[in-house]
Amino acid sequence: MEEEKKEICSSTKEEPNYRGIKAMPFVIGNETFEKLGTIGTSSNLLVYLTTIFNMKSITATNVINIFNGTCNFGTLLGAFLSDTYLGRYKTLGIASICSFLGMLVLTLTAAFPTLHPPKCGTEENSTCIGPSSGQLMFLFSGFVLLVLGASGIRPCNLAFGADQFNPNTDSGKRGTNSFFNWYYFTFTFAMMISLTIIVYVQSNLNWAIGLGIPTFLMLLSCIFFFVGSKIYVKVVPQGSPLTSVVQTFVAAFKKRKLELPEQPWSSLFNYIPSDSINSKFAYTEQFRLLSKAAILTAEDQINPDGSASNPWNLRSLQQVEEVKCVIRVIPIWISGIIYYLVLAQMQTYLVLQALQSDRRLHHGGGFKIPAASYTVFTMMSLSIWIPIYDRILVPFLRKITKKDEGITILQRIGIGMVLGVITMFVSGLVETRRRNLAFGKPVSAMSGNWLIPQLVLTGLSEGFTVIGEVEFFYKEFPENMRSFGGSFLFCGFAMSNYLSSFLISIVHRVTKVGERGNWLDEDLNKGRLDYFYYLVAGLEVVNLVYFVVCAKWYKYKRTEKGGVDFELEKIETRKNVV
Repeated sequence: MEEEKKEICSSTKEEPNYRGIKAMPFVIGNETFEKLGTIGTSSNLLVYLTTIFNMKSITATNVINIFNGTCNFGTLLGAFLSDTYLGRYKTLGIASICSFLGMLVLTLTAAFPTLHPPKCGTEENSTCIGPSSGQLMFLFSGFVLLVLGASGIRPCNLAFGADQFNPNTDSGKRGTNSFFNWYYFTFTFAMMISLTIIVYVQSNLNWAIGLGIPTFLMLLSCIFFFVGSKIYVKVVPQGSPLTSVVQTFVAAFKKRKLELPEQPWSSLFNYIPSDSINSKFAYTEQFRLLSKAAILTAEDQINPDGSASNPWNLRSLQQVEEVKCVIRVIPIWISGIIYYLVLAQMQTYLVLQALQSDRRLHHGGGFKIPAASYTVFTMMSLSIWIPIYDRILVPFLRKITKKDEGITILQRIGIGMVLGVITMFVSGLVETRRRNLAFGKPVSAMSGNWLIPQLVLTGLSEGFTVIGEVEFFYKEFPENMRSFGGSFLFCGFAMSNYLSSFLISIVHRVTKVGERGNWLDEDLNKGRLDYFYYLVAGLEVVNLVYFVVCAKWYKYKRTEKGGVDFELEKIETRKNVV
């Protein structure tokens, strides 16, 4: 038994020199300046394309939708290259440079008159002339560089930051938990600055200066990232994890008719390479069919180093459990897609609500709050809530629950989903009030300040669910697939945007208000947006029930320490039986 213990314990790998907090300023600095440089610009691209490049609104909208969708789905390619060939450090470095060059190209299109069409309504151009093919090619080259940058940065920066903390120590675990919170805090802070100051400079002062500022910030992002190179923990990629997943399914299908042994954890083939970066996983009973891929038969050949000769016929128990980790995450990911519908409505129809509300700062005042700026209240609530949660609530809950993170990740996600349901019901009530106070006029007498509560609730909900999902995907994916875990979040956002568009199209077709209108009439006073909000709230209630079922079924991934302890416990059990 002692020899078995030594063999298990000796399999633990030599740990890298984790710098944790020391590396955090460089990672957070890179993230903050990157978001300051790109978020404000991307949120204002529609205005830029229609005013500077003289594009029609529908053309500009399609360009923006394609750009945003490609950025989100491009994260899958970025994650694949990172986990398979480049590693997160190289991927982030290349992507940061691409983002800087993309911003530089956009700045040049604004700074040099020859790179954009002449302004409409001038003596030289009484009619609007669209951009030439050369001008479009130069503009789109900037978009391509920005897509490459987003595809590499988005799935990797979070995982790379968390890589700097030791997952096997209490201080490292707490540092990781705090990093997820502060990562999102800097994200929301950057959005607040971008959506106010940078957007104002671009729209009201000068586009060349307004684009030059984020370009300079993106340069600072690159500098911050590379300055910390010597202290980073750089996880080495170990080949395509997707190929490993497919091989496991193929091997399990080939051996589907075989019977599993009575003690799979001790009888199945379980070779683990010495250079593997993945934690050692304990055997789980879920998806037993996949476990058959690790059944060693007379036809299976073993290499001299102990690995399977044909990975399409035989997989190790460790490789099977890695695939199980990915499969278990998918139902939780699906619930997130439905939840994101709440965020989608707060970014679209809330702006229309604000446009048809009294946006004066106070009654009788002259200054009107821009309709799009109301979303800043969501960012403000997030920025205030995250430090309170991380520094006050988590330590308090830690004393009660004895858990490092205060509450489990799935509990945190679930609380946010409950707040999401409340957000949609409050939104419906506020819209009913706004519509009733319109009195047939285009702009309602209701103050736009009534929209603030639902925006604050959205921020709190996001602070629980989205940050919880960020942490969930990072921790529950195998270490060699954590970049894919990061891309899951952005692919969920993209899927939710498509789902929201589909839902809106259906509601347009099947609902009716009066003779010609529908719930989502262009004039909100003629439609029933409140009914649509209640419909989304109903979908969120159903989704919450689905999430609770999935959360009860879910089994958290065992860490390396847990796996070793689990094996030692079985050794002791076998000894006692004997």
